[in-house]
Amino acid sequence: MPLIAINPATDAVIREYQEIPPRVAAEVVDHSHRAFLAWRQTGFEERSQVMRSAARILRERASDYARLMAEEMGKPITQGKAECEKCAWVCDYYAEHAKAFLAPETVETDASKSYVTFKPLGVVLAVMPWNFPFWQVFRFAVPALMAGNVGILKHASNVPGCALAIEDIFRQAGLPANVFRTLLIGSKQVAAIIEHPGVQAVTLTGSTPAGRAVAKKAGSVLKKTVLELGGSDPYVILSDADVEAAVGTCVASRLINSGQSCINAKRFVVVASQRERFEQLLVEQMKAVKMGDPLTPETEVGPQARSELRDELHEQVERSIDEGARCLLGGYIPDGPGSFYPPTVLTDVRKGMPAFDEELFGPVAAIIAVPDDDAAIHVANDSSFGLGAAVFTADVRRGEEIAADRLEA
Repeated sequence: MPLIAINPATDAVIREYQEIPPRVAAEVVDHSHRAFLAWRQTGFEERSQVMRSAARILRERASDYARLMAEEMGKPITQGKAECEKCAWVCDYYAEHAKAFLAPETVETDASKSYVTFKPLGVVLAVMPWNFPFWQVFRFAVPALMAGNVGILKHASNVPGCALAIEDIFRQAGLPANVFRTLLIGSKQVAAIIEHPGVQAVTLTGSTPAGRAVAKKAGSVLKKTVLELGGSDPYVILSDADVEAAVGTCVASRLINSGQSCINAKRFVVVASQRERFEQLLVEQMKAVKMGDPLTPETEVGPQARSELRDELHEQVERSIDEGARCLLGGYIPDGPGSFYPPTVLTDVRKGMPAFDEELFGPVAAIIAVPDDDAAIHVANDSSFGLGAAVFTADVRRGEEIAADRLEA
């Protein structure tokens, strides 16, 4: 099946890419393994030169790459440029520090001499998501390549142009052939690539169901895995919090990348004495955010990445309302083209509703009122999701203690 890039702001087809057949995908892995045998012998200086060149290319062409992200998955163009700078930073960071990070370590034992050395694994398959289509790849690829591994990218099917652009950046930067390759394949081919004897490890960033499937397959063939999955981060507003100061951070965290991040704030657990003021300010500030064309620099919230994802989000909102949540803002599908969904605020959210139990991957804030601070911490922890959390209080020392010892993020 072809991989079709669709502009989520206009619903227009950008381009169709032909999926490569399984035989060709297997050949890519073979070529990558042979490239690894040479790449592992290179020194840190040679690898660092490649990464510094990649950083330069990212900065020089940030506007082009930001436009590509905007067109393929709807990222506001200003945020896309910032993503390119972050990718350039990670290239520079590991170019400077990888040698020290991977230096052999002497270990005191009863033996005459004991030490730990760090050796590359080989071919690492990366199954990456669309939400940060450049950053998610570079944060894996740069340290992996600097350690002497080689990378194969299976990117999300809606950002094939981004996937090919990243491969081209490394090629232009001087990376030898087949040390980093992109596979234009659908999800049905991933299992066969994991099984390939040339692949030594798999990393995935994505949904919990996707992670479960990859972990199951990798475990069946004893391949190392690193997974980063979904989140439903609680932001806890305690009884002594400065609500005016907290709300700005809450809005920014909920709406970054149009609400499509695993580490967005999603559940706002608010002590009852703070609820009315928090709701008022949250609605005011969410309402003031500009939604629109991601190519317009003033846009803060673009479309959702795909129409079916927008529709799934709206269905979660509607089910939550049917079960007793109140919608204070948004909560509708706008007229016109594109996969837009407005900043939305739900309150009276409780356990058993999708807005509490599930990850809402879009610009929807769920307010959960609780009687006191202890209840707030309990509710924040009452989730199967992890990744992150935040606590707002006037007592910094108490806040640090709660964050370190009582919040289960």
